[in-house]
Amino acid sequence: MSLSSLARAASLAALALAATTAGAQAIYPDKPIRIMVGASPGGGTDILARVLADKFSPVLKQPVTVENRPGASNTIAGELTARAPADGATLLLATNTAQAVAPHILKLKYDPLKDLTPIGLVAVMPNVLVVSANSPYKSVKELVAAMAAKPGGFKYASSGIGSTQHVGGEAFNLATGMKSIHVPYKGSSQAHIDIISGEVDMMFDSTSSAMGQIKAGKFRALAVSAPQRSPELPDVPTLAEQGIKGADVSTWYGLYVTAGTPRPAVDRLNAELVRTLKLADVQARIKALGGEPGALTGDPFAAMNRQEFDHCGQLVRDANIKAE
Repeated sequence: MSLSSLARAASLAALALAATTAGAQAIYPDKPIRIMVGASPGGGTDILARVLADKFSPVLKQPVTVENRPGASNTIAGELTARAPADGATLLLATNTAQAVAPHILKLKYDPLKDLTPIGLVAVMPNVLVVSANSPYKSVKELVAAMAAKPGGFKYASSGIGSTQHVGGEAFNLATGMKSIHVPYKGSSQAHIDIISGEVDMMFDSTSSAMGQIKAGKFRALAVSAPQRSPELPDVPTLAEQGIKGADVSTWYGLYVTAGTPRPAVDRLNAELVRTLKLADVQARIKALGGEPGALTGDPFAAMNRQEFDHCGQLVRDANIKAE
């Protein structure tokens, strides 16, 4: 074969490879997708993940399922996503618990900032201080007075060590000078059972998780831990309105994919998330949970995650939060 023939053959082979690669990229996704969730079914993260799954599946033309892997402050799901093949078939709906708080407390086997590629911010929810509907406490003032009369005698629940509920409880302790005892669970839904029964006194839960129990009359909301009242809880004052400063903690939810996933797949997921969050019924669902739809994607969302990571690290140090 002549040199010119070899050159032509090589050129045709290169064109064929490029066409094959482009075709492979164009057909993403070519297999079912799972959304990993680090919390139990029924909690806020699970609810939002199922909303995304329902909207993604018809457009991506693949089954999209939610897989719950609760525990270790939501980081089990994070590690599984980080270690999954980088083909865009494994997504993670994470909260600032795993992405910004837990890394400062737990010894993780993955780096949430390096081993996961941010797709976008899904929602931001204020946390709300709740007690059982049968609790004798009708306000933060009454609760703090009872805590002062019985030092160390009150317990607060969380969805796990290093969760935003945990940080919120410790921030409340710092702001009030009280000392309530942390009781971690493997998800908010499990903690709710003991709040309702009175086994645990209170919880600084996200509105997305607590709203159902509040509306069902099983939780009494005492305060919203945000600068403004929640439109879904207009009669519930903020902590600041009740004299508690510096204890505001919110929960945010973000969508991630395994680091190294090809850019066309990342871009497709980004576009699909943006489309989904603009849907009227999705916006209404998020607002019904007491939150606001996210508006950051890609690099701006990654920058926000880094800023939150640094901020929460300082909170963990100030409150001396450690693995229990």
